[in-house]
Amino acid sequence: MRLCVFEATNHAGPGVVIGEEVADLRAAAPHLSSNPVDILAAGAAGAETVERALKSAPRYPLSKVKLRAPVGRPGKILGIGLNYRDHAKETGREPPTTQMWFNKQATCLHGPFDPVLMPAVSTALDYEVELVVVIGKHGRHVPRERAHEIIGGYMTGCDYSVRDWQRATQTMIMGKGFDTHGPVGPWITTTDEAGDVGNLSLKCWVNGELRQNGNTGDMIFDVAAQIEHLTKAFALEPGDLLFTGTPAGVGAAFTPPKFVKVGDKVRVEVERLGVIEAMIAQETAQTRIG
Repeated sequence: MRLCVFEATNHAGPGVVIGEEVADLRAAAPHLSSNPVDILAAGAAGAETVERALKSAPRYPLSKVKLRAPVGRPGKILGIGLNYRDHAKETGREPPTTQMWFNKQATCLHGPFDPVLMPAVSTALDYEVELVVVIGKHGRHVPRERAHEIIGGYMTGCDYSVRDWQRATQTMIMGKGFDTHGPVGPWITTTDEAGDVGNLSLKCWVNGELRQNGNTGDMIFDVAAQIEHLTKAFALEPGDLLFTGTPAGVGAAFTPPKFVKVGDKVRVEVERLGVIEAMIAQETAQTRIG
């Protein structure tokens, strides 16, 4: 199942993408939450509600709707650094023996086709195609063999990174959490449809030039290992997002660096999970309070 949040004329809500159409779930089941994560967290009951709704839900052409980020405001957005061997190599560093985590701010969450902002304070904006895990159940001290039990689904994501701000501090947090720099989507692919995510291609194009071309099989720490490690320290909860690392080909690794510029089009794809795409637009440093 591919759960989305869509916007049509004078209407927005959760849907299921079926082929080239979007089924409007709340038209058939008005009590459903507008956040697909709540459907995932309900487990079998949520899936059954969706299946009943699909029998009578009206459908819209996918080409006629706007897709939003398919998750509500996450409690946590976490990312792992240097989790692909080839990416570690291109940075001149040894593959890590310990998982290196950082957080992206909740306000970085962004729609799959919305413009991504070039910061007013930097031009060192870089791209990172990533498999994103959507947590569907509460989990603490989860062993790797049970990690799949708390996964609700998967998305394509791009971990935009402001490299000069990232390198300015050891935590990397400031460079990883700028507003709009966490686009995800285009929908949540549930685990039954996604299948084995241990062998998926990941690709990123900038203005049609293929920059990244990797495979999730090259992760140093796979998804199960990530969940086992994180839940030793704190709980993962429904709606939390895990950015699971990026392969080689980031702009910072080129000589000279190939950072994106205003007007560039960045397209990222994870096999079986879909494509997201953004134009880079200039941020205006406008004070906003309240």
